[in-house]
Amino acid sequence: MAARILVIDDEEEIRDILKKMLELEGYEVITANNGNEGIKLYNQHPADVVITDIIMPDKEGIETIIELRNKFPNVKIISISGGGRIGPNDYLTMSKKLGAERSFTKPFERKKILKAIEELLTVK
Repeated sequence: MAARILVIDDEEEIRDILKKMLELEGYEVITANNGNEGIKLYNQHPADVVITDIIMPDKEGIETIIELRNKFPNVKIISISGGGRIGPNDYLTMSKKLGAERSFTKPFERKKILKAIEELLTVK
């Protein structure tokens, strides 16, 4: 059975790119445009890996990571960020301290994201 990946990003273009890229690799992909929607979807359809943007309206990625980590301690999380006021690296460092196993700046390299997903799926 294909691994399910939940992509949470407020930018439709990024969601679409990730969805197409991951489906081509054989993954089942569900998407959400903010953290609230993402958590709701995760509750209904738990994913094997969650990829979340950090800077989003409604519920930011940091809050989303904290909530997912508290409710589902074993969830595998990848954070992505294009920046914001303080630049992507500070946000991504914070996201890793709060529970994201991997983090990438946008634009990210396809091979690196796929490798990170593969690695997270093999870790029990």
